[in-house]
Amino acid sequence: MMNGKIRVLIVDDSALMRRVIQNILVQDPDIEVAGVAKDGMEALKKAKELEPDVITMDVEMPVMDGLSCIEQLLKHRRYGIIMVSSFTRDKTAATIRALELGAFDFVTKSSNIFEMSSMDKQNEIVEKVKLAYRTLKNNQPFDINRRKVEKEGFEAGGTLPEMKYVVALGISTGGPRALSEILPEFPADLPAPVVIVQHMPPGFTASLAARLNEISRLYVKEAEDGEELKAGYAYIAPGDYHLTFSDEGGKLKFRLLKTPPVGGLRPNVDVMMESLSETGFPSIIGVIMTGMGSDGSKGLALLKQKKNAFVIAQDENTSVIFGMPRSAIDNGVVDKTVPLHEIPACIMNVMGVHR
Repeated sequence: MMNGKIRVLIVDDSALMRRVIQNILVQDPDIEVAGVAKDGMEALKKAKELEPDVITMDVEMPVMDGLSCIEQLLKHRRYGIIMVSSFTRDKTAATIRALELGAFDFVTKSSNIFEMSSMDKQNEIVEKVKLAYRTLKNNQPFDINRRKVEKEGFEAGGTLPEMKYVVALGISTGGPRALSEILPEFPADLPAPVVIVQHMPPGFTASLAARLNEISRLYVKEAEDGEELKAGYAYIAPGDYHLTFSDEGGKLKFRLLKTPPVGGLRPNVDVMMESLSETGFPSIIGVIMTGMGSDGSKGLALLKQKKNAFVIAQDENTSVIFGMPRSAIDNGVVDKTVPLHEIPACIMNVMGVHR
């Protein structure tokens, strides 16, 4: 960081959007806009010349798009990359892939320039630039060459595994990359559903579920209201809905709620885990992973108190942000703290599953 400031390169094919983002960033005394680029090819050249710390990256650009640019950039050094993405289906899917490749986070792009210049959006962009810079040291290498896997055909007449446990997992910043590392490690006959609250806006959770389904032996999907939980599945809370449960005749079903956000979050991890603690299902494994803040700690405490749940936290070295795991550890509800790559084995050991 030169002159004590975070150096940012802005990459976008729209001159107006480049100007809007630049105007936002230059207002902060800790940030310096090192340069701008109109496409991925120019971004590669400017990154080499200017050595920025953080790069804001448009998804869709001529000459070279954002995904191709990220793959090239990260071959040479680490950057804090923040995607700037609109809500179209293709772009949400590309954004999820960018996060898996190594982008730190994303901000949503509005077609309305006045919304992009709102105080909330300005604060979000500045905060994410600063977080991306601070967490560069924890930017762990990931396998970016996951291949699609063949499912084992439970849906085609096979027998689903018996549901002996429920794995309740809360995650936020850094989540798509972390989930792409751990979900492929579970066998198709896992005797549990994995229920995931990932802090993410609506639209993006569907793309996240679709991508994770491609690379996992589990079936990964967004949870649906009234749907019965099944072993061998991973369910992601849809953006903008709280994920809760009903217990009907010994069958667990999802209830999606539009009740007010909790702590500014919907979905909220505490809401999911508290609801699970109130069901009759006895065997719960709680998992808290990378993310900012303390969401999940209260819910895990209730799972521990009411269900004697076994609780696993991701360790600091492999967390992009250690806020959520640290809060749970400090609250004394965590049984085991492990690196990211050890989480699947830890879960399966608790279940007595041997691969």
